[in-house]
Amino acid sequence: MNPDKKIIIDSLLDRVNGSPFVIVTEYTGMTVKQFSELRNRLSATGAKCHVAKNSYMKKALAEAGLPDIGESLVGQTAFVTGDSEVFAAAKVLKNFEKEFKKPAMRVGILDGAILTGEKLTEIADIPSREAVLSQLLATINEPAARIARVIKKKFNPEEDSVESA
Repeated sequence: MNPDKKIIIDSLLDRVNGSPFVIVTEYTGMTVKQFSELRNRLSATGAKCHVAKNSYMKKALAEAGLPDIGESLVGQTAFVTGDSEVFAAAKVLKNFEKEFKKPAMRVGILDGAILTGEKLTEIADIPSREAVLSQLLATINEPAARIARVIKKKFNPEEDSVESA
């Protein structure tokens, strides 16, 4: 194998091994400005968008021991990897596609499982970990907050009348 090709494949392999997910998108018809904007939005979530020859990515995925998604690696494809949650990257791609009608999510790999474009769209609708934790904390704190308001009203009834005036 050509040493230059090996360097590119090794770089892709490092990206794939360092990410819990890989999302394959088709970027046909995107302008340079749109692609740059997509990269900026993904970067804000800890994800990166890479363009590489499909044959190089097939080899990198095979060397990483990931499932074969070769049938989806045709045409102009970009690969999204990241060091954080897949939800945020999928949400960026979904919203970007809604706004610009491209790129289309083709397929993804998450923890060794193949995900269709439809599954990735469903994942994009799941709230982030922080949002779920925030909702959980609000649910846990609500009964305590109600008790505190009742106790406050019981022992400080004049404050309630001042607030309502």
